[in-house]
Amino acid sequence: MSCNPLNSNQITRRTALAGLVGVATASQMANGQASKSVRRLLYVATPGIRNYLEYGGHGLVVLDIDAGHRFVKRIPLAGLNPEGKPDNVKGICANAQIGRLFVSTTQTLQSLDLATEKVVWERAYPGGCDRMSMDPNGRFIYLPSFEKDHWHVIEPITGDVLAIITPKSGAHNTVVGLDGKKAYLAGLKSPYLTVCDAVRHGPISTVGPFAGPIRPFTVNGRQTRVYVNINGLLGFEIGDIQTGKKLHRIEVPGFQQGAVKRHGCPSHGIGLTPDETEVWVVDAFNQKLHIFDNTVEVPKYKESLSVRDEPGWVTFTVKGDFAYPSTGDVFDVKSKQRVTQLADEKGGLLMSEKMVEIHVDESGKAVANGDQFGLGRARG
Repeated sequence: MSCNPLNSNQITRRTALAGLVGVATASQMANGQASKSVRRLLYVATPGIRNYLEYGGHGLVVLDIDAGHRFVKRIPLAGLNPEGKPDNVKGICANAQIGRLFVSTTQTLQSLDLATEKVVWERAYPGGCDRMSMDPNGRFIYLPSFEKDHWHVIEPITGDVLAIITPKSGAHNTVVGLDGKKAYLAGLKSPYLTVCDAVRHGPISTVGPFAGPIRPFTVNGRQTRVYVNINGLLGFEIGDIQTGKKLHRIEVPGFQQGAVKRHGCPSHGIGLTPDETEVWVVDAFNQKLHIFDNTVEVPKYKESLSVRDEPGWVTFTVKGDFAYPSTGDVFDVKSKQRVTQLADEKGGLLMSEKMVEIHVDESGKAVANGDQFGLGRARG
């Protein structure tokens, strides 16, 4: 693996960030330290031919979390391929400090200004794009190529490339830690997770090997453990980020592992509740969410929830009150009851793996944001 930083003279000077004073962190929002007038909104990226035909292109459907996930508005996006057809959406991230939201497709990354709701720029990068992750302080984005050898480190205001990291792992999924000091890179061709120094933008260690190539994964708030889905496993494995060793393999008990329609992976989706007391893992064949007690050394199976279709992802609100599988079902995390289903302005069911929570104040300004990955947020 290698890192190829650009010369500092090639990097456009970063635009000064306005409005940083008074912007609440996601953890402050979750703990009720911000104004009660703040609205929690869910921005759902809508890939697929249906949205292209009915609405004229890709878009973001915005829902009001605390008003029963009621439809608020639709924001148009770019993201068409050179033939003018809808390209597959691969990832989403946002940062309230700089007031931007980002959506990747297989070929481009686009930047949306949250205040004006306009696409500021859309850029193609060599090797294409996949599911990215962003520094919580808004300084950079780790953008994987589309299953190629490398990741680009992107300056989010301009879209300029700050560095290129080349683990040669089949770049696919990415997590930047909550403190912005480390980034975690997983590819479809490697059983190892690459750990990067996100200050110098270079690889520093690996975790693994796991029993197969890493698919979706998440990390805890202290960044000591990684929870990974792998090919061929209904369940997940756990690695120690500090030692680099695999710790545990957890199989879902009592369920048959069968063929799936999407992703070619029985469990393609895993998340920690923000308090890290539970691990939720998806089961495409059986159309289930399986929940494990994570308060013990080896997570223990608790129960399973049924969903309406094959789930391929799961994430949570920052507060931890709602869970969002990619099927459009919405679950109350505490009661484990399905409370609603995500729908657009025509009542059409929203199914998406790409959604991010954004909090706005009375003026509509973004003041905090969540993450598309089900990250643990217990940092004590």
